[in-house]
Amino acid sequence: MFSVKVQHEDFNAGKEYQALTSVGAGAIVTFCGLVRDHSAEGRIDALTLEHYPGMTENTLQQLLEHAGRRWSLLAGRIIHRVGRLEAHQQIVFVGIASEHRQAAFEAASFVMDRLKNDVPLWKKQHGQQGEHWVEVKESDRQAGAKW
Repeated sequence: MFSVKVQHEDFNAGKEYQALTSVGAGAIVTFCGLVRDHSAEGRIDALTLEHYPGMTENTLQQLLEHAGRRWSLLAGRIIHRVGRLEAHQQIVFVGIASEHRQAAFEAASFVMDRLKNDVPLWKKQHGQQGEHWVEVKESDRQAGAKW
């Protein structure tokens, strides 16, 4: 059970976690990313996320299936929101179910690190310094490269 969804609507992390409990896992790791309210440039009020429909979902699915093979996962779920998101709103959910905790932790980290580098999503930041498109940070490139 590996599934991905790109959507405008918010998600319920608790329900997503519950869905992962049905696969007989010994470990479930979840991650919820939120829109930060600050950056090195100053206050952030919101982000607008754009994606390439079809390609984004396909890339997310391939990423999740790759993690599933690499760590012999039982299930995985990625939800990524698009559109305008205000500071502190949920932006991404990653849930990984496996037989053992180490595999779940590593797979969740892998998914997030590679997602930041590989998935066709674009972020426009709105805040104190006006609006601008956000580039991938060098620290995210390095985190993705370690896999």
